[in-house]
Amino acid sequence: MNKYYNESIKVSFFSIILNILLSLFKLIAGIIGASGAMVSDAVHSISDVVSTIIVMIGLKVSNRDDDNSHQYGHERFEAIASLFLGFLLIITSIYIGIDGIKKIILGMNGSIKTPTVIAFIAAIISIVVKEVMYQVTMKVAKKTNSSALMADAWHHRSDALSSIGSLIGIGLSIAGLPIFDPIVSIIICIIILKVSIDIIKSSIYKLVDASVSNDKIKEMTKIIENVEGVMGIDLIKTRVFGSKIYVDLEIGADKNQTLESAHSIASLVHDEIEKHFSDVKHCMVHVNPK
Repeated sequence: MNKYYNESIKVSFFSIILNILLSLFKLIAGIIGASGAMVSDAVHSISDVVSTIIVMIGLKVSNRDDDNSHQYGHERFEAIASLFLGFLLIITSIYIGIDGIKKIILGMNGSIKTPTVIAFIAAIISIVVKEVMYQVTMKVAKKTNSSALMADAWHHRSDALSSIGSLIGIGLSIAGLPIFDPIVSIIICIIILKVSIDIIKSSIYKLVDASVSNDKIKEMTKIIENVEGVMGIDLIKTRVFGSKIYVDLEIGADKNQTLESAHSIASLVHDEIEKHFSDVKHCMVHVNPK
C-alpha cells in the first residue's frame, strides 16, 4: 500500500463533502437568482462529486499489492479512473453547451430572465472555495504522484474558471445585458472540454507504455555513467505504467572481472536509479562484457 494512500483518500473525501454542499448552494442560488450560468455551474460541481468517487475507486485498486493475476501491480487502474473522469467532463461540457444555446435562442425571442444579486454572490463564493480545493488537491497529487488526483484537481480548477465566467456573465446581465449569461455558459463549456481532452490524452499516455521524457532519460544516463565500473550504456528503455516507471538497461563492464563483481555493479546501478527517481518501481539491469 502506497504510504500516501491515506492522505489521498482523505483529501478526496473532503472534496466530496465540500462539493455536495457547494453544488446544492449554487443550484439554489441559480434557481432563485434566475441564472442559467449558475445552474450550469452547479451541475459541474455535482459532476465533481461523481469524478472524485471514481478517483477514490481508482486509488484504492491501484494501491493494491502485486498478486498472481497482476504481477506487475495495479497502477494502471489509476490511469483508467482518470480516463473515465475525462469522458465524464466531456459529457458535462456538452450539457452546459446545449443549455447555453437554448438560453440564447430564448434570449433572441426576448424571454430570457435577468439574474439577481444572489447568483452574483454565489459565483464569488464558488470561485474562492473551488480554488482552495484545487490548491489542496494539487498539493497532495504532486506529493503522491497521482494522475487521478491531479485530474481531479484540474476538475476543481475548471469549476473555479467556470464560476469566474458565471460571475462575468451574471454581472453583465444585471447591468442590462442578459444575453451574456448563456454566452458565458458556452465559454464554460469550451473550457471544460479543453480540460477533459488534456486529461484523456494524459491517461492514454500512461496506458500505452509510453517512454519518459528525454530530459529524464538524460538525467538517468548521467547517474548510470557515474557508477564505478560502468564502461558504457548499450541500451536504456523506459515505460510509464500508470503512476510508476519501469526501466530496462544494458550496461557495459569489464569482461575479465568475476561474475560477482559484475553483479555488484548491476546492483549499484539498480539502487542508484531507484534512489534518485521515486516513481521508478523497478529497474532491470543487464551487463554486457567489454
